[in-house]
Amino acid sequence: MIIDSKLESSVKNLPESPGIYKYLDKAGKIIYVGKAKNLKKRVAQYFNKTQQSDKTQLLVKNICEIEFVVVDTEGDALLLENNLIKKLQPKYNIMLKDDKTYPWICIKKENFPRIFSTRQKINDGSEYFGPFPSIYIMKTLLGLIKTLFPLRRCANILSEQNISKGKNKVCLEYHIGNCLAPCIKNIDEDTYNDFISQSRKIIIGDLQTINEHFKNKMLNCAKEYKFEEAAKIKEKLEIIEKYTGKTVIVNKTITNIEVFGFSKDIDSAYISYLQIKNGAIINTYNLELKKKIEESDEDMLLYAVLEIKEIMNDFSPRENKSNIKNIILPFPVDYQLKNMIFEYPKRGEKFDLLKLAEKNAKFFMLDRHKQIESKNPEISYIRKLETLQKDLHLAQLPVHIECFDNSNIQGTNPVASCVVFKNAKPSKKNYRHFNIKTVEGPDDFASMSEIIFRRYQRILDENGELPNLIIVDGGKGQLNAAIESLKQLNLFEKIPIIGIAKRLEEIFFPNDNIPLYLNKNSESLKIIQQARDEAHRFGITFHRNKRSKSFITSELQNIKGIGEKTMELLLDNFKTVEKIKSLSVEELSIVVDKRKAEIVYKYFDTNK
Repeated sequence: MIIDSKLESSVKNLPESPGIYKYLDKAGKIIYVGKAKNLKKRVAQYFNKTQQSDKTQLLVKNICEIEFVVVDTEGDALLLENNLIKKLQPKYNIMLKDDKTYPWICIKKENFPRIFSTRQKINDGSEYFGPFPSIYIMKTLLGLIKTLFPLRRCANILSEQNISKGKNKVCLEYHIGNCLAPCIKNIDEDTYNDFISQSRKIIIGDLQTINEHFKNKMLNCAKEYKFEEAAKIKEKLEIIEKYTGKTVIVNKTITNIEVFGFSKDIDSAYISYLQIKNGAIINTYNLELKKKIEESDEDMLLYAVLEIKEIMNDFSPRENKSNIKNIILPFPVDYQLKNMIFEYPKRGEKFDLLKLAEKNAKFFMLDRHKQIESKNPEISYIRKLETLQKDLHLAQLPVHIECFDNSNIQGTNPVASCVVFKNAKPSKKNYRHFNIKTVEGPDDFASMSEIIFRRYQRILDENGELPNLIIVDGGKGQLNAAIESLKQLNLFEKIPIIGIAKRLEEIFFPNDNIPLYLNKNSESLKIIQQARDEAHRFGITFHRNKRSKSFITSELQNIKGIGEKTMELLLDNFKTVEKIKSLSVEELSIVVDKRKAEIVYKYFDTNK
């Protein structure tokens, strides 16, 4: 890569220390901020790599100046990078897409506070808890609070002046026992605020504390012979126990941990966050990170950890600050951060939590895809093909795919099929069948070589459209046979070709003995499998028809004086040989002339 002499000098003079680097364009605007354990090595990589993505190449072309800041540790570099990205929002850095539309639970700052759900966070001193991607969890929490505590729900302004002047009137909620009417001072403020305090503990997941509070209160009431009040408190304890059964409960020995699930597609990373306290999942959050250049999975995950912890602290009350040290991650990261201990469980209950977070991250990703694709259906196949292109390292987007399969039983009636996919969907009008002409016996390799040669020789002769990818159903043997035919046609360097072996779904490439194993849930593997299965189905159907026709016509061919056209007429009208055998001369004469009808009748009558 050609590098400007000024930039080359800047790179050579960079220190081999941890820090952050900033790329500026010709206008002096910062277009990218990155972190590094070794500034000199990391920045040099941008100018030494020959096979970079188009986005990275575009970034490098726009770099006119390099600035850097040296820090003490790698963790400091990560934190500084995170702060600068949010402050400067450079053009080529990660773009955040969080779930701001999810609701929060609000404890309103007012006399006799209300507790309700909201999607708007107002900076008025109120407390906000959440956000809640699961509406079910939020409604369950609010339902529990409503059952336990008779808090007001009206939006009346309960100032001392309004209450003393009697401006408020009790509503239906008071009459049905859901509210103690603070609007007419029917409950003192200290008792009401105690209800709010207990509700807050429920929201932040401190069920153990509130459980103990009610148990102690119940025992004290019993000691004082207040049995009716003790019975009411016992009912509340039962309600809490019932609620506990509805929440996602972890082993109560697992407490105060945070879990980050990770999923990704070609454009974005999707992170799902779970916060566990006192044996229950009390908080969740989803975050999408939009890639600008080829950021690593490690970079995306670390950025998400810092961002989500900051979001949790910004919008959570003091009791719910995300000061948890133990962080469960799906894969190792090469950075250490202050007050954070990263764990990578491989089994046990923490591993089960990690799997739950990863499942949520995947569902979050799929939900994003559906939202985007509902607005623009074309995006769906483009995204799938871009993923396939990346996984198979293809030079072009595989908008036109052709897949081949052989079909024979012990060498009889050998046939082959070619199915065509355009824009990741079957194009059935372009499907083709092949009768194997030059191969004797069951030789799959030779059959594959024949049909590949015939297919693309004809396309070349007719100036037809060549595919962007060829898929061969089979392993190295079938793939090599197909490659030989492409070489004869001088197409081997022009069309990428792969083979897929059924047993382990191995993907084979030319001149490479080590197969590629794609994730069984990946969209790329699903496209390849769909093409392979469709080619197999199409080939098997043709083979069955051919065998059936061969068997049926063999008996009619034995009748002297009956030609191919007569056989077709008989089978078209009577469908089966058995039916033809049962007919009289007069019935046969309806379709063919009387002389031929007599020949057919006499043949079957003689051979009964």
